[in-house]
Amino acid sequence: MDDREFRLYLKIDVTELDLWVEQGWLAPEVSEGRRRFRDADLARARLILDLTRQMGVNEAGVDVVMELVDQLHGMRGTMRRLVAAVNRQDAEIQQRLLRTLEELDDSGR
Repeated sequence: MDDREFRLYLKIDVTELDLWVEQGWLAPEVSEGRRRFRDADLARARLILDLTRQMGVNEAGVDVVMELVDQLHGMRGTMRRLVAAVNRQDAEIQQRLLRTLEELDDSGR
């Protein structure tokens, strides 16, 4: 989606979009000097709109929320890789790992 389509879809002006990009809340692809927005950018933009317009969150608050969203996304990727690595292990090792997780859960209660 190009810059204009993105703004029209979200009903925002270029100044607002430029701010979001400058703040690092959105990171569009740039090709031949033109910004291209992906579905992930659209989802992030909707969240930004909800935060700012519906919830009254200021720029500093949006910074915090977007950083937390990025951290959560990174952790999900790490967990997917960890699960894939565990699944490649022998059944015995998998069982030991599961027992260890259960022990950790029990000790944390």
